[in-house]
Amino acid sequence: MIRDLFSKKGRKAKVPSKKGKNDVPEGIMAKCPECRSISYIKELRKNDMVCDQCGYHHRLTAGERLHCTIDEGSFEEFDAGMIAKDPLGFPEYKEKSQKDRDNSGLNEAIVTGRAKIEGRTVIIGVMDAGFRMGSMGSVVGEKIVRACDQAVEEGVPLLLFAASGGARMQEGVVSLMQMAKTSTALQRLAEAGLPFISIMTHPTTGGVSASFASLGDINLAEPGALIGFAGRRIIEQTIRQKLPDDFQTAEFLLEHGQLDKVVHRHDMRGTLSLLLAVHKPAGKERG
Repeated sequence: MIRDLFSKKGRKAKVPSKKGKNDVPEGIMAKCPECRSISYIKELRKNDMVCDQCGYHHRLTAGERLHCTIDEGSFEEFDAGMIAKDPLGFPEYKEKSQKDRDNSGLNEAIVTGRAKIEGRTVIIGVMDAGFRMGSMGSVVGEKIVRACDQAVEEGVPLLLFAASGGARMQEGVVSLMQMAKTSTALQRLAEAGLPFISIMTHPTTGGVSASFASLGDINLAEPGALIGFAGRRIIEQTIRQKLPDDFQTAEFLLEHGQLDKVVHRHDMRGTLSLLLAVHKPAGKERG
């Protein structure tokens, strides 16, 4: 299965029980951050990592996201071997990046490629918060640009699932430049008359939310996703006002016109299929 390619290795984690705390292998059980119920990971995965008690959407790895979104066996990955080169010589950046690669099974915080959704060809990118919190550095920006250009070349829609803490601090201004770089690539897609569907998942923040993630022709989000630029505390200290409790949630943004729809994970594949059918490009697409 696609998701198994990106699954995490078993490690030790503590899960509370009535008798106290016991060490159990990570990947066996998970506690819901919303309702605090404990579920077997195996059962959660059967439910696409959605809590069956309260509907909370747990984070997905890139592999899990692809598994529940695209047609099985249709994924062809692009640029899998690209690795960041530490442009600023940031202390311990190379070592920490290697640790992320070992833990996530990915070379970077985004996976891009060609896939089909109910038979319709798309170019798709999926960010994974398990790699450096999904931060956007030079490689993430380059892979998104290449995905845009591939969509233009093939005349097919582009789908990007965002999950990120923002620009990657270890790459400084290089990471900030990716905001303009990805936005420019999306402009080329728009000029070609091809649809870009952006799906924001928990969390989508910082430079990612301020660039490509918010530039979709159609902007979707999962329920309860944190979406915003700066953090709540910084904004409250700056404007010296108390913000609403649901501020920067997907539902708040929908209410205020910054999203087109909040889509439950179980409905995402069907929603994307419908949108692709309605907005099918006029030109020929690759079979």
